[in-house]
Amino acid sequence: MSAQQPATMTTEEAAAFAEEVFDRARNGDAQMLGRLLVAGLPVDLRNHKGDTLLMLASYHGHHETVQLLLEHGADPLIANDNGQLPIAGAAFKGDQAMVRLMLEQGVPVDAAAADGRTALMLAAMFNRLDILDYLLAQGADPAHRDAAGATALMAARTMGAADAAARLEALLG
Repeated sequence: MSAQQPATMTTEEAAAFAEEVFDRARNGDAQMLGRLLVAGLPVDLRNHKGDTLLMLASYHGHHETVQLLLEHGADPLIANDNGQLPIAGAAFKGDQAMVRLMLEQGVPVDAAAADGRTALMLAAMFNRLDILDYLLAQGADPAHRDAAGATALMAARTMGAADAAARLEALLG
């Protein structure tokens, strides 16, 4: 009796399977992703835009899926091809609960990709005051500069985020 060989997939079948996996992350199917991860799915799998499963799940607000991926060792510091980290995407989307979850799971409050932009900067740029206040309370550095030398205050002013700019001006004196 010979051992059964694993089924092989064509390139097209593999691509379709991968796209289905990314859809599971995008749609928050934690149960299916959990089974796939246990079966050997790489937790930091990336799509054609450089998005990891964690990026897709966090950007679309799926807290349970993000928790699962982080518990399976997903790297929250992998940026997508746009240079965005999952925590910055959550700040951009205005999902304070997601930002909190990521910080509670050990993501550094001032985590930044190559462009140097932090979640605080994204919160400031898009006038997300609740997230701005939360990140500052968690120790985010308002004086941090991105790769172009801009601070959160400069980013808020550039984007016309008057309330965030006023809050940061008051903080920085």
